[in-house]
Amino acid sequence: MRAPKIHSSPTLPSVLPPAIAVLVAAEGALPASLASALTAPEAEWLAAERAAKTPLVRVVRYGQGMIYVLTAPVKPTPDLVREAVRKLGHQLQALLLADRVEALHVIGGETVSADLPLALAEGVVLSAYYFAPYKTKPEDPKPVRLTEVTVVGAAEADINWLAAVLDGVFLTRDLVNTPFSHQSAVQFADQLSEAGQKAGYSTEILDQPRIQTLKMGGLLAVNQGSPDPPTFSILEYAPAGTEQDAPIVLVGKGVVFDTGGLSLKPTPNSMDFMKSDMAGAAAVAGTLAALALAGVKRRVVGLIPATDNRPGEAAFAPGDVITMHDGQTVEITNTDAEGRLILADALSFAKRYQPSLVIDIATLTGAAAAAVGKEGIVLVGNASEEVKDALKAAGHRVHERLVEFPLWDEYKEQLKSDLADLKHYQPGAQAGHVSAAGFLEAFTSYPWLHLDIAGPSFLFAPDSYRGKGGTGTAVRLLTEFLKSFSSKS
Repeated sequence: MRAPKIHSSPTLPSVLPPAIAVLVAAEGALPASLASALTAPEAEWLAAERAAKTPLVRVVRYGQGMIYVLTAPVKPTPDLVREAVRKLGHQLQALLLADRVEALHVIGGETVSADLPLALAEGVVLSAYYFAPYKTKPEDPKPVRLTEVTVVGAAEADINWLAAVLDGVFLTRDLVNTPFSHQSAVQFADQLSEAGQKAGYSTEILDQPRIQTLKMGGLLAVNQGSPDPPTFSILEYAPAGTEQDAPIVLVGKGVVFDTGGLSLKPTPNSMDFMKSDMAGAAAVAGTLAALALAGVKRRVVGLIPATDNRPGEAAFAPGDVITMHDGQTVEITNTDAEGRLILADALSFAKRYQPSLVIDIATLTGAAAAAVGKEGIVLVGNASEEVKDALKAAGHRVHERLVEFPLWDEYKEQLKSDLADLKHYQPGAQAGHVSAAGFLEAFTSYPWLHLDIAGPSFLFAPDSYRGKGGTGTAVRLLTEFLKSFSSKS
């Protein structure tokens, strides 16, 4: 679905709109234009609710609409305050849906910092997401959904940026939530191309013969058990004047469905949600779409190897040895560790761009989910501390936080093989999220970071503004990082 439209306005209209959300500090007052609109009983009741520290108060102006008064909480850091306000936005969206509100004005009190009404709007819009394209029966009663949010006093540049990022998140969520029956590797590549035409990035799709010509042995091996061909999509956003710049390359794991291959997964809480195993690739597409819509002056390339992993009669098997795109040979020990194989081909392909930085994003390991749960993203890599710190800071600003793990040589010992240059997986080894990153590093020759989003990318139960199902994880992180990174380059 499309995100509700976001606008800015210098002031509230002289005739107050029917739905207004005002964000105030704990001891702050309402803007005068709103305070004067309340009757004495309404003002008295609101004061009592605020004195009782009720964080969200709905004032019903009978025949005139609603004023929702939200109190920004006190937190140790500005980043945590913004996150708490986003969650207030989620609570507000539940009321907006119940009150059948289509258009909302958001305004901050005089003592509220300018970024907080934007955070409130962000939480509201992210919470307004829904995905139901395959339902044929109309809802009864038909819901009235939010379609428009106006942030009073916000800078136009901030509004445009937020709108672009939210569109990127919604695109990513849609791609992740789409079932495999409607998203083979070929269909996925076409969806990426269509998204690029709308947002403003270009797409080149390499078909199976071209993938074979490039000798992408990892992607071809994973695809062997499928009746559907693989694809390799090259997404590029290069605004005027950046065409010759060394790009930042984003590599996304695009396994559109993962049965585990011959190393078959169990179904409950495993294979049954493996349509989401392309969340890394979807995040790459969402990030490029957001950057293009926002007009960020930075050349960014996205590489997306895509296939499903199925146990067909020609499926690759444990014990096989395959030759990768860069010529290295790899011993296969578990066909359910397929993501690193297709990423490795893409990482070696990325060398031709002479990139300034490469970041891969993948739902790669259960070990990452076990290590940080749905609350964080695993970070491993050899890029400079300055780059890592900038990415971590971006993670705190948008609350997509990173936990860095070390890539010690001892982890790489797990990858030694008696048959080939590398073993891609060590059965039974601990810290599998780190050894998987060690395998990927073997195919790099540039500053590189690996993001394992296995925990937060797809949720089984609603979680505030992240919702249920595909969350769009990493889009807000990467866009925030690249916006800041571009201004320093």
